Amino acid sequence: MNPFTKLTRLENDRTLLLPLNESDFDALYAVASDPKIWEQHPQPDRWKESVFRCFFEGAIKSKGAFKIVDKKTGAIAGSTRFYDYDAQSRSIFIGYTFYAVGHWGTGLNATVKKLMLDYAFPYVDTVLFHVGTTNIRSQKAVEKLGAHQVAQVPADYQGGGPKHNFLYEIPKEDWQNDHPASVADTPITSKTFRP
Repeated sequence: MNPFTKLTRLENDRTLLLPLNESDFDALYAVASDPKIWEQHPQPDRWKESVFRCFFEGAIKSKGAFKIVDKKTGAIAGSTRFYDYDAQSRSIFIGYTFYAVGHWGTGLNATVKKLMLDYAFPYVDTVLFHVGTTNIRSQKAVEKLGAHQVAQVPADYQGGGPKHNFLYEIPKEDWQNDHPASVADTPITSKTFRP
């Protein structure tokens, strides 16, 4: 069983992550259509509707994608997802994350990733991130979470082919040491996870 494809809402005081639905396209594209969001991204034309539609369809097919709602405003702030779960190596990737420019530097990313990491670690020993080699903003964001760069790898982008990425990781032990109250020893089974 893949615990990352039967998602329900994840929530804390600031952030609500809701499983992404096909009906969310227009609202999410309204956020994603800002070219500034993608200027450091390996696929910098993702603001175009046809390119974003390919990205969105991949998110829906993954069954691990969320829309991010900022509870302070009720606005859709962006999207993120779990992907490439490997039961044998007990690992999962978190990525495909983007935020409206107005949410940059507000601490929203840290609250989103904390929800996701706390959800993931009862099921896996390592969480991984692909980050574009020219995406300095995202490199700094994952490093603030405690992720360490471990390799440079190609990563495939829907409709854009492979691009160079850094591979970052956070081992469960590191997360537990830095956030001792965050990680439960047993998987979360409730429909709503509220750390």
